[in-house]
Amino acid sequence: MAKIKYYYDTQTLSYKRIQLSKLEKTKKYLIFFSSSIFLSLVIIIMFFQFFDSPKEKRLKDEIYNLTSQYYVINNNMKQIEVVLDDIQQRDDNIYRTIFEADPIPNSIRKQGFGGVNRYKKFEGYSNSKIIINTTRKIDQLTKQLYLQSKSFDEIINLAKNKSEMLASIPAIQPVSNKNLSRMASGYGYRIHPIYKTRKLHTGMDFSAKTGTEIYATGDGVISKIRRSKRGYGNHVKINHGFGYETLYAHMSKYIVKRGQKVKRGEVIGYVGNTGTSVAPHLHYEVHKDKRRINPVNFYYNDLNPEEYEKMIEISSQSNQSFD
Repeated sequence: MAKIKYYYDTQTLSYKRIQLSKLEKTKKYLIFFSSSIFLSLVIIIMFFQFFDSPKEKRLKDEIYNLTSQYYVINNNMKQIEVVLDDIQQRDDNIYRTIFEADPIPNSIRKQGFGGVNRYKKFEGYSNSKIIINTTRKIDQLTKQLYLQSKSFDEIINLAKNKSEMLASIPAIQPVSNKNLSRMASGYGYRIHPIYKTRKLHTGMDFSAKTGTEIYATGDGVISKIRRSKRGYGNHVKINHGFGYETLYAHMSKYIVKRGQKVKRGEVIGYVGNTGTSVAPHLHYEVHKDKRRINPVNFYYNDLNPEEYEKMIEISSQSNQSFD
């Protein structure tokens, strides 16, 4: 119930009831109503300063989930980068080398995009950094994949035009090597079995019994045969053309003659222990333009990817060579 107010009338010496006009009543109610609305607004604003609305809470959850997905995508892209780097290394150091094509410079493979800022539209947000980094990585990977695709197209064209070269490249193992059990020592610095010093081993050693068949690893012409009790011992060299030569050393016997044409897989002699050798084995070398190179890069014709990886692992071990 509204309170009734009185005032003291000095003339009549009595209390009289205060009567408000309609205008005054209206003003009073308006002031009360405006104050209530203002106070309510202040309370609501203060509440939302410390507590999220249902909509804000939902949006924050979405932002958190999106940010988490960006981190997952970045981790996945790191794995893709590792695989792509391996493919690029193989392309430059094996495929393009085999077909005598210049490797693609790393500066071109990894270069970004010049000119205008492609990521300006992502700036100014709380998570701008991760969004820009993710978008930039996707762009770089897309460009690298495109370059790699064009490189493989080039390799395919080179292969189509070089069937003779493909047949001549030393692309198989020189001895039967089931389960890679005969891989004894690889290319690189190894301990010499006689001098016990660290020395560059310029080929690969395949351990096998004396009399094991040795195969020509590519089409070519026998360019050298020699019997010797020192060094390579009895050995044969094949000129495959296109700058490639192969050497087969420490043979017990060879069954070819100089100038003879041979095909890949044809038997040219047998494993032995002649020359500077400590056990029956075949020392095998690949030369390109008179320079000795690692033969492990050329077994692509008779090894599947798993066997090739295993061959690389075995040949990389720092053990003792046989010669």
